[in-house]
Amino acid sequence: MKNKINYILFFSVFLLTACYNQERNCADFKTGKFKFEHEIDGEKKVTYFERDDKIEIETYEGKTDTASIRWINDCEYILEKINPKNMQEQKAVHMKILTTKEDSYTFEFSIVGDSNKQKGTVTKIN
Repeated sequence: MKNKINYILFFSVFLLTACYNQERNCADFKTGKFKFEHEIDGEKKVTYFERDDKIEIETYEGKTDTASIRWINDCEYILEKINPKNMQEQKAVHMKILTTKEDSYTFEFSIVGDSNKQKGTVTKIN
């Protein structure tokens, strides 16, 4: 009886962990056109960006900026502004794709070396 209970517990834990395996097809999102919707002070903001293997061009509130991309692996990369306008923009940003769906991904990001991480969701639009 004790073996049967242990077997049931092991099997239950196995099933629960299998259900929480998040899909990560990060390579599907290395290039393309994307949209990032977020809220700032209660107002909805939208950022559009286009990315290839080495460059990301971002448009936010009518302003366009370009950053270089250095891929660490299929799901993580470092962004660095090509023409930073101030000290804050000189800081590299670490991006990590956490989960993917058919046309979107959830990510976290932070300034390189900073432990304060933020999250968001991006939608692929092409």
